[in-house]
Amino acid sequence: MTTSASFDTLEALQADIAELIEHLPNLKNRQFIKQALATIVRLADSEIDRLDWKILSASLADMERGFQLFHAYRHVRKVTIFGSARLASDTPEYRMALQFGRAVSQLGFMVMTGGGGGIMQAGHEGAGRENSFGLNIQLPFEQQANPIIEGDPKLIHFKYFFTRKLFLLKESDAVALFPGGFGTQDEAFECMTLSQTGKFGPVPLVLIDHPGGDYWLSWSEYINQQLVQKGLVSPEDPSLYTVTDNLDVACDAITGFYKVYHSSRYVGEQLVIRLTKDLSDSEVEQLNTDFSDILVKGRIEKSQALPQEAQDESVGLPRLILYFNQRDLGRLYQMIAAINQTGIPSSEAAAHPERK
Repeated sequence: MTTSASFDTLEALQADIAELIEHLPNLKNRQFIKQALATIVRLADSEIDRLDWKILSASLADMERGFQLFHAYRHVRKVTIFGSARLASDTPEYRMALQFGRAVSQLGFMVMTGGGGGIMQAGHEGAGRENSFGLNIQLPFEQQANPIIEGDPKLIHFKYFFTRKLFLLKESDAVALFPGGFGTQDEAFECMTLSQTGKFGPVPLVLIDHPGGDYWLSWSEYINQQLVQKGLVSPEDPSLYTVTDNLDVACDAITGFYKVYHSSRYVGEQLVIRLTKDLSDSEVEQLNTDFSDILVKGRIEKSQALPQEAQDESVGLPRLILYFNQRDLGRLYQMIAAINQTGIPSSEAAAHPERK
């Protein structure tokens, strides 16, 4: 095909896409639908291999399953549990994960795991099938769905690790990490990296040992000695996570994170922090005094929903807006902790802590 003919074909396809968009029944997200289809058309006119197309197609199928499953549960807060698939039901780590799953489900959270055995099964056993999601992946060993979640419509199977991890993090409002092997360490460090760089969260990250256990305590000592003290991470970065062997402390780290803080997003260059209660002028002034170092310019100010948030379901919540430097994430977590110390949320928010 000549270059001219190829260009004409591409233009014709783009025209067909524009016509297709006009006839779609749901036009609310027309811009993004058009962008996605246009990307595929451009790829169709490029020289990529058959394997590349297989990866693209399977990735989209993975994401389709995830989007469809979680849409009905988008207002329910969820906790992702990571940990070893090899730990048996008679180990103290398994029992701790079971107790944790039960405790957070009683607090109104649903539990997500990779759907396998060990710690994943313990989390589901504690939360119960009705409060559990399984995001499974096919491996030659260790990763059959556990009997708690097997056959449940909230169990989905992913082809790729990266799409599976996308949903385990994208849909989570807290992450609990129990002892595990290379996979768990990978998940721990990825959570820290994404939190540290602002690509995930803010959400509470809790590293949980069984009573008297030292798995995460030893890990945190390594972080302090080899990373913090050598200047390889910021001194405030350990504020991104909580290490504990106490079930109450683990649960409080999660519920306390949403005591006043609700959620956040960027609107242009401004970070918008949604709250479950309005802060007083003096409380906001104290935040400015304590956290001016994380601002690029201006001040931390109270606000109602910005015009760009008109379609957000949290439109009625009070807000703080600030020009965050997008670098000192440990300090941002410290500011969220300070916000959560300002008072008690409204009675409605307290009665429904699981609602986003």
